[in-house]
Amino acid sequence: MLPTMMNMKPSSASVSKGLAVRRTGPPSSRVAVRTRAAPPPTQGTWDEDSLSSETEINMLQAMLAKAVQRKELELNAPADADANGANGSNGYSGPSFTVKTFNAISPVGLDRFPKGKYSVAGNDDALPDSPMAIMLRSHKLQNDEVASTVRCIVRCGAGTNNIPVSEMTERGIPVFNTPGANANAVKELVLCALFLAARGIVEGIAHTKDVINVEEKGDYTAISKRIEADKKMFVGSELTGKTLGIIGLGHIGGKVVEAALALGMKVVGYDPVLNVESALRLPGDRMQRVNTLDEVWAQCDYVSLHVPYIPDITHHLINADTLAKSKRNLCILNFARGEIVDGAALKSAWDSGAITGKYMSDFADPYLLGQDKHIVMPHLGASTAEAEDNSAAMAADTVMNYLETGSIVNSVNFPHCELPVAENGYRISIAHKNSTGVLGEITTYLGGKSFNITQQLNVSRGDIAYTVLDLDSDPKDPEDIQSGLFDACDAILSMRFLGHPFDNKFGAPGTFFYTRN
Repeated sequence: MLPTMMNMKPSSASVSKGLAVRRTGPPSSRVAVRTRAAPPPTQGTWDEDSLSSETEINMLQAMLAKAVQRKELELNAPADADANGANGSNGYSGPSFTVKTFNAISPVGLDRFPKGKYSVAGNDDALPDSPMAIMLRSHKLQNDEVASTVRCIVRCGAGTNNIPVSEMTERGIPVFNTPGANANAVKELVLCALFLAARGIVEGIAHTKDVINVEEKGDYTAISKRIEADKKMFVGSELTGKTLGIIGLGHIGGKVVEAALALGMKVVGYDPVLNVESALRLPGDRMQRVNTLDEVWAQCDYVSLHVPYIPDITHHLINADTLAKSKRNLCILNFARGEIVDGAALKSAWDSGAITGKYMSDFADPYLLGQDKHIVMPHLGASTAEAEDNSAAMAADTVMNYLETGSIVNSVNFPHCELPVAENGYRISIAHKNSTGVLGEITTYLGGKSFNITQQLNVSRGDIAYTVLDLDSDPKDPEDIQSGLFDACDAILSMRFLGHPFDNKFGAPGTFFYTRN
């Protein structure tokens, strides 16, 4: 299959500080024409002793001309000009990186994009060129919504179930998330759910509103007596001394560990894929880490789930078998994904009396509709202003880091990759199949074109691999180099010429971008 070059959109015009700049062909080729304002009309003279109607008219015309002149200057000045340069981005004057948004993204995140260097909008027509990146929150992204020019996708949040990740991998497009950005917000909701599960708060509020107020018909004295008398119906238990099992000890799970310990709870943690960074955040011997889930079910009064939904792995992680091994009073807290809990099995356990504890979640379940023990709320985990701000800021930083340097951090489908920029290096990033001999084909071709590779990094994750190369000289014809690489190596999925990162020497951001159809 032949490679396709993703060019920028056709000619467009912009005005900057009195220069009318019109793109003519490639973005690196421009013609600048200085525009001159017409000379202002001759002003009248203000002389109170000899003021006449003609003089007054001349004076007013001059004042009007001055006002028009000032307005024209305001309109011609770049909207985002500031002390950093013509485009508000440290003197950068090239075309913009383009980012398309779905959903309402926090302004705290959007404001991180340097104006002029980046153009961000929720509508393609509002962007100067086709989108290079996509930012979203909960929008269910479809494959056909991802333009062929898109280089990356980032979700402002942890889960990526609303993104067709497998299809993006096949197209050589990394998908990013923002792990940890909403961790504190979710942790606080888990704490709230712990208290609601331990005490009859939800039930007591409903009883007061729907029973006492109705039966006593608004009689204050009677209502006051009933509120005191009926408290015996909602006796709960304290959390101190109880055991909380936490399945998944990443950003959120780790914070829940600390909070539960502060409440005087015993904590049992399970995570078979815990990374070093997360492990170092855990409180060591103040909690118990176990190697099997059976050890969790056997001793825990509460279990909080903090794992992604992975078919055949975490699907119905809590099921009839695990419930049979659990303590009778087990309460389940699920603010991860609804499919992790087998609702039919839980209802059966409730009906038989095998389980008496509550199920707290922000997911509906078709088998648990109307069940008093299922306390379900809207999906509020990350619904705080702070979490939305943190997620959007982290997402914006991730997009800029990838578009400008090729670095991959917090991707759910590509390997982690950070290669420090080489002095005077010119960078090419390549997404390709994780096949034998691919790197050799790439380096052999570049060597045949007399390019010296000053540094390189090749990493892989499953079937996908990612290679970053810094060349010692500027490819005068990046299109030719990339076209030749595609012909020389069938395993390449997509490729970008980044120019000279960190120094704004891009010519046109990501113009030279190849992908297979």
